[in-house]
Amino acid sequence: MDGGRTGSTGRSVLAIGAHPDDIELGCGGALLAHAAAGDTVTMLVVTGGENGPGDDVRVAGRRAEQERAAGLLGARLVWGGLQDCEVAADSRTVRRIEQVLQATQADLVYVHAPDDSHQDHRAVAGATLAAARRLPRVLHYQSPSTLAFTPTVYVDVTAYVTGKLTALAAHASQVEMSAMVEPDAVVASARHWGAHARIGYAEAFQPTRMVLDLAPAPASLAPEAVPAAWSLAPSTAARVG
Repeated sequence: MDGGRTGSTGRSVLAIGAHPDDIELGCGGALLAHAAAGDTVTMLVVTGGENGPGDDVRVAGRRAEQERAAGLLGARLVWGGLQDCEVAADSRTVRRIEQVLQATQADLVYVHAPDDSHQDHRAVAGATLAAARRLPRVLHYQSPSTLAFTPTVYVDVTAYVTGKLTALAAHASQVEMSAMVEPDAVVASARHWGAHARIGYAEAFQPTRMVLDLAPAPASLAPEAVPAAWSLAPSTAARVG
């Protein structure tokens, strides 16, 4: 999936996750595909995963693991600076996501599915929907704790499953203690969604919005060339009158 374009899309893509490894698990293959297409990829990890599995030594190394994983995906990493298990869909979280959206000029966002049993996932999804309310492309990915998920958008990751597994393996302090991210389970999920999409292996997404721009608009359809009668806003003369 490249928004309907062929070749290099030149997109700015922002993937948002509540914790280290969330993004890799939910859309790591898609991010590799974006990077291969020449898109700019940014990952916003909202917390440091301080309450994830493991002792203090493992937790302390979690940031380095995430930095390595982002590098393997060809992505720039941004930290949200919030506290694991204490994220709220409030103005602070919305403002932080808005800051990253503005800095990256992202036109495609990946984020958690809203219906999730983990409170941080729900909060990040809700805050992202508020921050990205004007964006034309917002896709939700599945997490192991997702409750309801009805995807209708699929990304072919047949060429990127191995790369996704490599990025996930960078999160050693979490992968080795969680059956949810075992390689066999990740591959099985990609094959499952691939069967739905009628391709080899896929990642699946539930869209809030997904606008396809099939080709650059010709000059004749530039905003200034649109007839006044088509405008959704009243003309200046009408407002004055």
